[in-house]
Amino acid sequence: MPENNTNIMLPYNREAEQSVLGSILVDASCMSIALKYLESDHFFLPEHKEIFAAMKMRYDEKATSIDTITICDMLAKSGYSDAAGARNYVYQLAQMVPSVANVENYAKIVREQYYLRCLIQLSQNVLENASASGADAKLIMETAEQKLYDMRKGTESSGPKKLKSVIVDGVYDRLKKLNSEEKDDYKGIPTGFGLLDRYITGLNRSDLIFIGARPAMGKTSFALNLAHNLAVTGKKKVVFFSLEMTNEQLAERILASQCAIDAKKFRTGEFSDDEWVRLGNAASALYDTELYLSDASAITVPEMKSIVRRMKNVDCVIIDYLGLISSSERTENRVQEVTKITKNLKMMAKDLNIPVVCCAQLSRGTEGRGKSHRPQLSDLRESGTIEQDADIVMFLYREVYYAGEKLEEERENIDSNKTELIVAKNRHGETGTIELVFDSEYTRFRPIETNEHYSEN
Repeated sequence: MPENNTNIMLPYNREAEQSVLGSILVDASCMSIALKYLESDHFFLPEHKEIFAAMKMRYDEKATSIDTITICDMLAKSGYSDAAGARNYVYQLAQMVPSVANVENYAKIVREQYYLRCLIQLSQNVLENASASGADAKLIMETAEQKLYDMRKGTESSGPKKLKSVIVDGVYDRLKKLNSEEKDDYKGIPTGFGLLDRYITGLNRSDLIFIGARPAMGKTSFALNLAHNLAVTGKKKVVFFSLEMTNEQLAERILASQCAIDAKKFRTGEFSDDEWVRLGNAASALYDTELYLSDASAITVPEMKSIVRRMKNVDCVIIDYLGLISSSERTENRVQEVTKITKNLKMMAKDLNIPVVCCAQLSRGTEGRGKSHRPQLSDLRESGTIEQDADIVMFLYREVYYAGEKLEEERENIDSNKTELIVAKNRHGETGTIELVFDSEYTRFRPIETNEHYSEN
């Protein structure tokens, strides 16, 4: 068995590799079975890699035959046959296969040995990196865990699927479930804001959703309201990562919203007897809620993903906010850093198959835009990839924020509680504006359910 540079024997099974190749040479239909499990890199011996690559090329060309003559001809044209003496070896492969009926088992053995080699190589990389001077333990752990996760996904992958299979096993199956008694498990998670759900059909699996606004518009409050609605009303398991506020501050806001007590009183503790009762009732009502808070600072997306994977069965992740997420890779500037972060967020949503909601701060572009300060997609700060990677982008806008720019008589007509929730990008449907009410003393947004009209952007 071959050794690597640390004298660890790398596992492989010569007979299984030979049997896979021999089965395909005897019966070309075995190729479609082998491709469910294998790629050329899964083979250990170089000559086996070359032979399987040639077979796959024939298969991709929809060739009617994958036999000794055609494969030897392809190897000769590539210059490999003369160098490795592959011609005679290919003929031997066709004669030594025990049974083509077992090709699936042979392929599984080859793939199993490949993953064992990957684990050994991953362990060696961790050892080498950890032993190097100036080693970054956090970065090494994140990289290793991500590679291990990618490897695990590879063991479950079945390769590309034919459209017919996706329609029958995927689309039709999901449509049946949407019309069954368990339909709520397959629909988007309701946000608690009825008009918003009409636009985006709830928070859907694998979606990356951004909530953008200028400072003090209420991003955190809206994100917490959303988390509360999902966990309390929707009975979902939600993880809220706050990189700006402590867990206690978040809990105070949730309680203030739940029991309608002025949030400022949580700083002074000056509650009336009635408010103490309401506070106790609200706390009791939240005890069994599956809402988890994390105030870890300088956290990276791979770290978040690792936490969520270990928790299991999480339905949604909410992050406050993008500008404080640390990059897991060194970059030349902040734009590149945000680009990598947003791509990692989208990968997290897709890999975990859950919606990921992230708050984002808007640039000052809204400030110098004349009379209309309503945010636009171009106002997303630091990187255009936020717009590119997002499935849904929403903005919060409150006219009172710019009241100082207006004449006194105009300021008197401004409703300080009125908030516009602007759906600026929606990969699944239409865009438009929804009106909300912001009860600032309770840090709570409320829908105006009687408002049935909405505008198209």
